[in-house]
Amino acid sequence: MRIVFMGTPDFSVPVLNALIEAGHEIAAVYCQPPRPAGRGKKERPTPVHARALELGLDVRHPVSLKNADEQAAFETLNADVAVVVAYGLILPQVILDAPERGCLNIHASLLPRWRGAAPIHRAIMAGDAQTGVCIMQMEAGLDTGPVLLRDALEIDVEETTGALHDRLSALGARLVCDALGQLDQLVPDAQPEDGVTYASKIDKAEAQVDWAKGAEEIDRLIRGLSPSPGAWTMLDSARVKLLASRQVDAAGTAGQAIDDTFTIACATGAVQITRAQKAGKGAQDAQEFLRGTPVPKGTQFGEG
Repeated sequence: MRIVFMGTPDFSVPVLNALIEAGHEIAAVYCQPPRPAGRGKKERPTPVHARALELGLDVRHPVSLKNADEQAAFETLNADVAVVVAYGLILPQVILDAPERGCLNIHASLLPRWRGAAPIHRAIMAGDAQTGVCIMQMEAGLDTGPVLLRDALEIDVEETTGALHDRLSALGARLVCDALGQLDQLVPDAQPEDGVTYASKIDKAEAQVDWAKGAEEIDRLIRGLSPSPGAWTMLDSARVKLLASRQVDAAGTAGQAIDDTFTIACATGAVQITRAQKAGKGAQDAQEFLRGTPVPKGTQFGEG
């Protein structure tokens, strides 16, 4: 098929690769514009932009698709279908209608649960046992379109958003290729009204660990916000990101280390930190972190 691909972050790159490997023609790649990044604040292309350039594809990064000229340029691509995955711009109806077979969205949840911007984070933070990917026929509403194909996977008990992100990206790449291969046979399944939840964008204010909460909730927060933006707490006068953890059947004073192996008591239960990052440093497994920054029993977190 002749496809317009629309995506921006790392999550979208395996999908682009899979479409090409499956023999589809990529008419153009749409992504977000380069943004200033790094210490020098030089403009850096997005992951999809960089990969598309490596593949020699036509890359376009308009700041909006509401402009009549941009809409006309999109229409002249004469695409059979557009594949959209974490693109970052709202598609006006004229764009949705331009490809002959419409626009297919790869959404990383089991719709109608977790419509919106942060479905992977929210699934882990909510303690969901499973999630998955839906291939959805796009319409004007926010992730409201009928589902053409879906597949589920279990969320591991110590899984972080980063690890789940990679598994869902690979699943989405496979599933959209399956959908395109049987597009004429797939029957759109309207989403039910029951069970709708919204995965709002992560607010940095959510990231500070409140040790007065229970271990289950804190463990979910740590894993759900890893690697970005990263749940954090204060250790002495320094901010430390907590990037991986597991629940431990132990008790103590909330926010206090109850041993020398990075186990911290919560209001109920405790969490053992298995990966952490000090400000200005790289992420480290707990053993490496503790060699440079010992956390003896009795250390109090959350106070600086």
